[in-house]
Order: sequence, then structure tokens, then C-alpha cells
Amino acid sequence: MLDVQLGALNAGPPPGVEEALDLVAAFDDALAGGLGRLGEQGARAVTGLAAAVAASPLGDRAVEAAEKVATGSVAGEHLTILAGARAALLGAVADALLASLDDALGRSRTPWPEPTAGGAAAVPENLLAGPRSWLHELAITGWRGVGHDLVAASDQAVEAMLAEPALRRPAVLLDGLAAELRASSPVATMEKLPARRWADLWTRALMLTQPGRLGAGDPGVPVSGRLLILGADVHEHATAVQVQVHGLLEPKEGGEPRLVRTAISAAKVDTIVGAAVWGVLGDYPVLLGALARHLSLDLTDMPLLAGGDLLWDEGKAVAGELASPFATARVQLAGALATAGPPLDRHPVAIAEPVLVEGYKVAKVDGGIELRLDGQTITVAADRLPGCGPLTPQLLATSTACLGLLRWDGRWLLQPLAVQSTVKRQPVAAHNGDWALGPTDPKVVKSLARSGDAVAVLRERAGRLLRK
Repeated sequence: MLDVQLGALNAGPPPGVEEALDLVAAFDDALAGGLGRLGEQGARAVTGLAAAVAASPLGDRAVEAAEKVATGSVAGEHLTILAGARAALLGAVADALLASLDDALGRSRTPWPEPTAGGAAAVPENLLAGPRSWLHELAITGWRGVGHDLVAASDQAVEAMLAEPALRRPAVLLDGLAAELRASSPVATMEKLPARRWADLWTRALMLTQPGRLGAGDPGVPVSGRLLILGADVHEHATAVQVQVHGLLEPKEGGEPRLVRTAISAAKVDTIVGAAVWGVLGDYPVLLGALARHLSLDLTDMPLLAGGDLLWDEGKAVAGELASPFATARVQLAGALATAGPPLDRHPVAIAEPVLVEGYKVAKVDGGIELRLDGQTITVAADRLPGCGPLTPQLLATSTACLGLLRWDGRWLLQPLAVQSTVKRQPVAAHNGDWALGPTDPKVVKSLARSGDAVAVLRERAGRLLRK
């Protein structure tokens, strides 16, 4: 990344972005208080959101829905239309941000293909009606009116959805939203609400539970070629862990390399933390081995979705030769072809674009870390460093090259995936996935030995219970 690129990113968001986000924030505030009892300010927020999409296919319906809600005549259809308007507005913001980022990086991006007609999945309507009714009640009541009784009303609907494989995605989303609300109840006692996050979850859940929304799904197009890994982004929660791997795919038939990603995940318990989380991902030895040993992967007929996601299948991947992520980024990242994401996934928080930054100086500012290059700066999202790898803020502070993901949270931030540094006059590289086959730091190895392998202990106890 050159200084002129950093300068373009630091120039501020594209025109209209801040105004659009202000409209979303106003709607989220109204949602927090409840759409069933709007005051003058809340009514303006709802009509303002509808006005922002007036020129879109949602236009007339959004204006009508806003007028009905503003006057206290709230129906489920009106709430769905407003949720769609909110999703569309945030999608437009994400598109504008990505367009400005592509201009700054000189990155080409394939457009999203036109939708094709497909049969809807055979899902009983009652399985969707229940969760939609609960989501409507949440919006009418508002977050500040949520208590244990309203949260408990979701239990039956979520349980029924979890039993239907086609509904697993929205079911997990609803279960997570209900869990957060349950832990926060009564919400009225909270000093500060995560209004944007809860509104995002509410919006997405309403979109995913619409009749006919769950089609047969994108089976993907089989692709073959060489996958060169750039880095791993680890998402860890108390009961689950997901490793999202970003890389470049060199198609077997030739052509420019493509930016792709793939993800593996597993359930866990909250006692499995740090380096031990890799132990629950043992069903993916090929991918984990490639991460730990910095190997390329030869893929054969691996499904690739239109949004650039590989549906990982261990049986269709073979470990290849050594391939340094930094060498890959220096040689091929600038010319790689990116892919537009699915419409429903377009949201500013979902932006995660691989970049390489070199030749900078590190500065600590207000407890954070900045990278400075030729008079330009970018803030490092150090809070996103996972605890299951060797990459630490201390190592980052002495680094000279960083391979990471550009994210947007009111400004552009850099989330490190790997760094190159000098330790005791020796060049050192640290990657988030270096401990995929187990930690290599002697201190961490000793610590795990003293505390025991949490995954092995839990598996042994589970086996003992099953034998009884």
C-alpha cells in the first residue's frame, strides 16, 4: 500500500455515507424505544429512512409503511418493509465504501450476477411465521421494553427452527439474539444499549425468515487450481470458534488469480480458550496443516460460491509446496480479482479486504497503535488479535511489514493477520494460523502442559459418560 493510497483512504467516506448512517442511527434509536409508540422524533426517523429509498424499487411501499407506523397503525408487513429499507441503505453504504477502496487500491471487482429463478426450499410456513411474529413484537415493544417474558416467547420458535436443516442459519441468528437479550434483561436497566448491533440482528433475521427467501441455495461452481493462503481471521465466542481463511486462487485453466476465502468452524465450551481452540478443529487436518506449515493447497472441484467463498471439503484439497503469505502478497495481491458479496451480506461491518503494508513506522497513540507511512497513518485494530496465535501487540510494535484486512468502523482500520519483524537482530514472521497444529512458543507449551489439554479432558469425560 503506497502513501497515496493511504491518503485516499484518509480523505473521508464517500459523499452521502455519513448522511445515510445518520438516518440508520435515528431509526435504530426509534427501534430502541419501540415502533408501537413513536413520538415526533421517532416518526421523523421512520419517514426519513423511507425517504432515503424513495427512488428504489422499495420506494412507494416504504413511504406507505413509514406513514402507517408513524401514525400508530403497525402491521407485520410494514415492519418488514422498513427492515428491508434499512438493509438496502446499509448495503448502499457498503457498496460506496468498497468502490472507494477499490479506487484507492487499484483493485478490480466482478459484479454480482443477476439472480436466477430457483425453487424455494420445502419449509413449512408455520416455522417461519413464529419467529417473524416474535421479531415484530420486539420492534413494537422496543429494546427498552424487553424483559424475560418476551425473550422466553422465542424459545419454542427457535427450537422448531433448529430441527429443520434448511433453517439452521436464521435459527442460530435468532438464538444468538435471544441469548443476548436474555443476558441483558430487563433491558430498561442498561445504561447503554448496543442499538446498532441489535438492530442489525433484527433486520437480518426478518430478511432471512421471509417466505420464499430460503431457496435451494447456491451449490457453487466446481473450481480447480492452487490456493495460496494469505492469512487466517479467527472468530472466537464462548460456545463456538470459526477460522476464516483468506487466500488467492490460481485457476487451473489459467487467468488472473482471484481473492477467495473459506471457513471452518466447530462448537466448544467457554473453558476452551487460547491455543487450545485449535483442538476442536481436528476434522480439518489438511487446512490446518497448510496454515501452520505455510503450504499451498491444490484444489480439485472445490465448490466456489458467487460471493467468493469456497465451500471447504477436505477430500478435495491436497497439501502442496511451501508458499510464504508475504511473498504471495508482494507478487500477486495487487493484481488479484475481487468479488462482490451477496446483496444481503453487504454491510459496512462485513468489509474485510486483504492488503499488504510495508516500510512504515509504528506509533502508540492514546493506548492504540498506528502505522505511519510518508505522512499518512492508519490505525491498527489490535483488539481483533486472537489469543490462539503468536501475534501480539508487542510484536506488532516492532514490525516493518503487515499483512492484514482493511475494515471500516467509521474510519478505515487494519486488522493484522501476520507481521514481519526483527527480534534480536533476526527476521521473524508471525501469523495467526501458526499454532493450528499446536503452539510453537515454549512458554505456551509449558503453560498448556501444566493446565492440561482442555479438549482431551472434555472428550475423555464425554466418552466416560457415554460408556455408563
